[in-house]
Amino acid sequence: MRYVVGRVGQAALVLLAAFTLSFVLLQALPGDALLIKFENPELGLTPEQISDVRQAYGADVPLPQQYLDALGGFLRGDLGYSVQYGTPVATLLADALPSTATLAAASFALAVVLAVGIAALSYLTPFARLRGLLRSLPSLFAAVPVFWLAIVLVQVFSFQLGLVPVIAPSPAQALILPVLALAVPIAAPLAQVLVRSIDDVSVQPFVAVATAKGAGPRWLLVRTIARNAVLPSLTIAGVLLGELIGGAVVTETVFGRAGIGRITEQAVSQQDIPVLQGVVLLAATTFVVVNLVVDLLYPVLDPRTKQKVGLAA
Repeated sequence: MRYVVGRVGQAALVLLAAFTLSFVLLQALPGDALLIKFENPELGLTPEQISDVRQAYGADVPLPQQYLDALGGFLRGDLGYSVQYGTPVATLLADALPSTATLAAASFALAVVLAVGIAALSYLTPFARLRGLLRSLPSLFAAVPVFWLAIVLVQVFSFQLGLVPVIAPSPAQALILPVLALAVPIAAPLAQVLVRSIDDVSVQPFVAVATAKGAGPRWLLVRTIARNAVLPSLTIAGVLLGELIGGAVVTETVFGRAGIGRITEQAVSQQDIPVLQGVVLLAATTFVVVNLVVDLLYPVLDPRTKQKVGLAA
C-alpha cells in the first residue's frame, strides 16, 4: 500500500512541476495574444472594450494570482478559453484527441511489432552479418528525424509509386504514412532494450540448462527468454507512450491531419497561451499516467520486484 501511495504522490508532484514550468515558460514568451487579436484596427474596439476583454480572460491580475487561478482550473478540468477561437480549451482538445489517439495507438502497435521482429530475428538468425545488420537498425531508426522521414515517405509512396493517395484518401489510407513515420523512431529504443535484454537473459544458467536438455533457439526464445526479457522493456514502453503525443504533433503537421498537432501549430502562430498550456498538460498527464500504470504493474509481473516492494513496505 505504501508503494502505491508513494508512486501516486510522485506522479502528482511531476504533474505539478510540469504545470508550473509550462506556466512560467509560456508567460515569459514575448508578445500578448490578447493584444495581437483585439487591437486589430479592423475590429474597431476601444481601449475600454479591450480592457474588459483582458479582465474577462483574467489577464489583468498579477501573475501569482493567474497561476493560482490556472492551477485551480486545471484541478477542476477547466483549462481556460482559447484566445483565437473563444471556446474552452478542454473542448478543443477533446474534439481533436480521438484523431491523435488513433494515430498514437496505431503507431505504438506497429512500433512494438517492428521492435519485437528486429529483436527476435537478431537472436534467431544464424548469419553473423545479418545479425549485425539487424542490431544496427535501431540506431539508424533513432537517428532519423520524424519530419524528414514523413517527407520522404510522401515523396516515395505517394508521388513516386502512387501507392498512397494524397488527395481525398480514405481514413485507412490517411493513416498509413503517418503511422509509419511515427512508429519507426519509436521502435528504435524499444528494439535496443529488447535486444540487450535478450542478450542478458540468454546467458543465464537456466537457459544453459534448457539448451543442454535439447531445447532449440525458437523454443528458448518463446518459452524461456521472452518472458524474462520483456520486463525491462515495460519502463521504456511507458516513456515512449508518453512521447507519442509530442511525435504526433510533428507528424500531423507534416501530413496536414486534424488533431492535436494542427491545434498546436495554430496556437504557436497565434501565441494562444491557454491552448499551448493545455497541450503541454495533456502530454504531461498522458506521460505521468502511463508511467504510473507501468510502475504499479511491474511488481505484479516481476515477482522479484514484488518481494523488494514488500520488504520496503
